[in-house]
Amino acid sequence: MDTPAPRKKAAPAEKGDRAATSQRRRLRQTELLLEVTRRMASYDSLDDVLKSLVEMTTTELNAERGSLFLNDPETNELYSRVAQGNFQREIRLLNTSGVAGYVYTAGEPLLINDAYSDARFNRSVDEQTGFVTRNILCVPIRTVRGEIIGVAQTLNKKTGRFTKQDLHLLEAMTSQGTMALQSAQFIERMQAVRRQEMEFIDVVSEVTADIKLGSLLQKVMGEATRLLNAERSTLFLNDEKTNELWSEVGQGLESMQIRLPNHVGIAGAVFSSSKSINIPYAYADLRFNPAFDKKTGFFTRSILCVPIINKHGKTIGVTQVLNKRGGPFSTEDESRLRAFTAQISIALENAKLFADVQAMKNYNEAMLESMSNGVITLDEQERIVTCNAAGLRILRVTPAAILNRLAEEFFGDDNPWLLDKLSHVAETQEVDLVMDAELQVGDDVLSVNVTALPLLSVEKRRIGSMLMIEDISNEKRLKSTMSRYMDPGIADKMLASGADALGGQSVPATVLFSDVRSFTTITEQLGAQGTVALLNEYFTLMVDCIQREEGMLDKFIGDAIMAAFGIPVAHNDDTDRAVRAAIAMMRELSSWNAHRIADGKLPVDIGIGLNTDVVVSGNIGSKKRMDYTIIGDGVNLAARLESACKQYGAHILISEFTYKALKGTYYSRELDFVVVKGKTKPVAIYELLDYHTEETYPHMIDALHQFKAGLVKYRQCKWEEAAQAFEEVLTMNPNDKAAKLYIERCQHLAENPPGPEWDGVWVMESK
Repeated sequence: MDTPAPRKKAAPAEKGDRAATSQRRRLRQTELLLEVTRRMASYDSLDDVLKSLVEMTTTELNAERGSLFLNDPETNELYSRVAQGNFQREIRLLNTSGVAGYVYTAGEPLLINDAYSDARFNRSVDEQTGFVTRNILCVPIRTVRGEIIGVAQTLNKKTGRFTKQDLHLLEAMTSQGTMALQSAQFIERMQAVRRQEMEFIDVVSEVTADIKLGSLLQKVMGEATRLLNAERSTLFLNDEKTNELWSEVGQGLESMQIRLPNHVGIAGAVFSSSKSINIPYAYADLRFNPAFDKKTGFFTRSILCVPIINKHGKTIGVTQVLNKRGGPFSTEDESRLRAFTAQISIALENAKLFADVQAMKNYNEAMLESMSNGVITLDEQERIVTCNAAGLRILRVTPAAILNRLAEEFFGDDNPWLLDKLSHVAETQEVDLVMDAELQVGDDVLSVNVTALPLLSVEKRRIGSMLMIEDISNEKRLKSTMSRYMDPGIADKMLASGADALGGQSVPATVLFSDVRSFTTITEQLGAQGTVALLNEYFTLMVDCIQREEGMLDKFIGDAIMAAFGIPVAHNDDTDRAVRAAIAMMRELSSWNAHRIADGKLPVDIGIGLNTDVVVSGNIGSKKRMDYTIIGDGVNLAARLESACKQYGAHILISEFTYKALKGTYYSRELDFVVVKGKTKPVAIYELLDYHTEETYPHMIDALHQFKAGLVKYRQCKWEEAAQAFEEVLTMNPNDKAAKLYIERCQHLAENPPGPEWDGVWVMESK
């Protein structure tokens, strides 16, 4: 077995060469680090420091490219401003991704000889730049305290591969430049803060110069969005009248007004507490309402909402910014937004005050223009300053013919009495009123009421006078007359329609007749004065029910009331209005009777008949006396139905024509098929029961079903079965007179069977 040859010891000369090489290397490294320090000290800007350090490390390590990433603590991103090659731009990546992210988070250097075989390598940067990375040397950048502030890396050694010696050199060079990096970062932050402060001052100056609330809100929200690098912002002001937060415009939305209660949602919580809310994840917060996102299609990620507090410490609104780009809002963002809103709060209050004053001015002008009375204002020299639209119409002049003219010049020749009133007001500073005076306007004489008033300043100093002219000529006289027998609102519409509305017309209408039962007995007990008092009280209640539904009171006929719905002004539900009025009359009567009985007085009972038909309406009478009324068969049928209420024990009867025209649903039943007195054609009649309560008609629903079944059997001539059904109705309500009536008919017809031609029609012999 051969023995290994003994290892040769290094010659003393060889040892000396290695020591000399090591010493030269250390000396070279020392000189290099001193050069790093010297060059870094000569730069003030962070860009220059980064560029120089990257150039030195790349050159010294004989690499194709180098880069230096610093950490951005606000966004948790690593960013590089300098990269050698064909381009220069800022690259950003999460401080946990890729090789650089691993080195930053782990704090360990990496030497990678085959980049594409390493799972930590992010190929997207190569894909973006077109550069192909072969090998990587990456080290953390540490401060003197050991804090990692970034990473440095070199790519693609030109000859061979990176070695551990290269790694130690890169660590040494970046550590040597750390102080300069920190100093440059500090200077850059200070410069950025200064720029922000100057920008902030410029923004506040520009924004607060605007006095219009709408454009001011737009500017404030635009600047808030830009200053905080957000996607959207909204400024809400509090409406003290409605206790709502409102905004005229939402940044990024179509112009619209948003309103919400000032205690609801995140904005409401900030307004109520006067404390800021910073929410990094909106959908994870229970206070966030996602409904608005669904409505607009916007997706809210993060929210910063701060109160707007005025100089008196009162919260007047909130500013809300959404979705900061790059991450959640920071405490610095909150401070900046608070400072911004504090500065613009005065401008907002001034703009709101201006808007309120402008709104009041517009309101006053609109009020004057919409008044039916003429309003004329004059200055101290009694020169006409303003005249509203009604004044121009009454005086029949154009603005050019009256404005800036002296009152003496305009009114003096034809209406000198007006000048006397103005002089009296100027002397006494008291209001002067003239009723039903004659005002000469051209060739016509108008009947007017005139009020002359002094105009006083806040200091109670006279600044002019004002004339208010009310035209009480034909139109107002006619309206006063018409309002006595119809609703004033209907009188207004008739007047607006012109004289044609008073002429004869054939129109569809629903006629209502009502009558007091046993009125003769009541009058005998009450006497003349008591009867008049009762009727006045009764008519007041009933007419109110009719006029609430815009019906026309046609006339009183003794204790009866005749009214019509659909004339002189038609509605698309006049039949329902008539039915609702009848039901209301019965309910008012029930309440009134309860008080009468409690006072020991007799109750009042009535019957009501309704019919829908085409009637003739118009002014009917002689030249000396006219009445606006209605006539026709439709009117007569309504009167017959009112009278038939007594026979059936009903309170409201309607014809089949009214029943078919109804749009609403009411408790009712078909009562009979009759020929009324004076007619030959049969008509179906229905009883309305909607006014009943469980007390006045117990088990009404079941009773209606039984009554309908009995009526079917009755018309089939099945007298015994019909009578049994009507008996069932009486077991539920013994006071149902109609059921008793049909039982009597069934008994009569069973004993006296009608002929085969019988069709169920009952002929009424009485009115």
